[in-house]
Amino acid sequence: MQTDLPDWAPTLAEHLSAAAGAPARIVGVRPLAGGACQDNFRIDAEVGGAAQRFALRSDARSSLPGSISRAAERAVIDLAVASGVPTPAVRAEIADLLRPGATALLMDWVEGVAIAARVLRDERLAAARSALPSQLAAALVAVHRVRPAPGVLEVPHSARPGVPAAQAMLGFSRATLDTLPEPKPGLELVLRWLAEHPPPERAPSLCHGDFRMGNFMVGPEGLAAVVDWEFAHWGSPADDLGWLCVRDWRFGQNDRAAGGLVPRQAFVDAYVAAGGAPVTAQELEWWEIAGGLRWAAGAHWQAQRVLQGHEQDLELLAIGRRAAEIEFEALRRVRRASGG
Repeated sequence: MQTDLPDWAPTLAEHLSAAAGAPARIVGVRPLAGGACQDNFRIDAEVGGAAQRFALRSDARSSLPGSISRAAERAVIDLAVASGVPTPAVRAEIADLLRPGATALLMDWVEGVAIAARVLRDERLAAARSALPSQLAAALVAVHRVRPAPGVLEVPHSARPGVPAAQAMLGFSRATLDTLPEPKPGLELVLRWLAEHPPPERAPSLCHGDFRMGNFMVGPEGLAAVVDWEFAHWGSPADDLGWLCVRDWRFGQNDRAAGGLVPRQAFVDAYVAAGGAPVTAQELEWWEIAGGLRWAAGAHWQAQRVLQGHEQDLELLAIGRRAAEIEFEALRRVRRASGG
């Protein structure tokens, strides 16, 4: 039993007791590694005398452009759960738990592996890898069944009346680049190409916003849960498909562009088979390049969170050093799309 519990453990126990309708106490708190944006913990508790495990997800001291608050994320998760997306439900929303102004979500715990390198290479997960493409496609169709709801996800990168998804994302990318301390000419070229070659408009739906390896809990039988909704927005369903195909989310399995699992078209076919609308190769390419732009700018911003004094995390600095190769890949894709 852990004795050095954080000073917020008693408050958490009170909220857990209220949510469970039974006496609860916290017996263990362990930070979870691998989350580069928010503060995540494993919570071991006794509820009504029985051992239970939960996840706690709290606002960090700083975040990336486009990251929504935990309160907004809770509303998205509720919509996703109602649509049948396999994702942990929220049991309690707690204001000012870790620090003043930081909202925390107490969520169901899901067993599984999220580390992409293990999911894509561990022989013990070979059967899971075979099942994942169709499972992920079905989960994504359930995400995209959710239509815009009043008062939810009113963020700059969301599609809205008069502002289609691609235009909203380009405006958001423009604003993000403008906040960086130094100009990024390569990314400016990518942004210009995207603006000159807009994709077809689609009726907006919920987009997970970070649908990729690392945000999937995977067990021996495949997908256990989709997690991390902090970049959710209203947009084109092709946005999530393009993001999954961004080179960084293949983790070295570059012959399988869709998440390091299967080729692009194979995943699109699985998505359509699960009930999703068809997506052309050209539309997917636009959103993949847009995803590369967004991630390159985001990688620069990860380092800025440390350089500006908000965080102390070597991982964030390391991500910033990788921004150049992400930018190079986006430029390479633009050249190829332009016939170069």
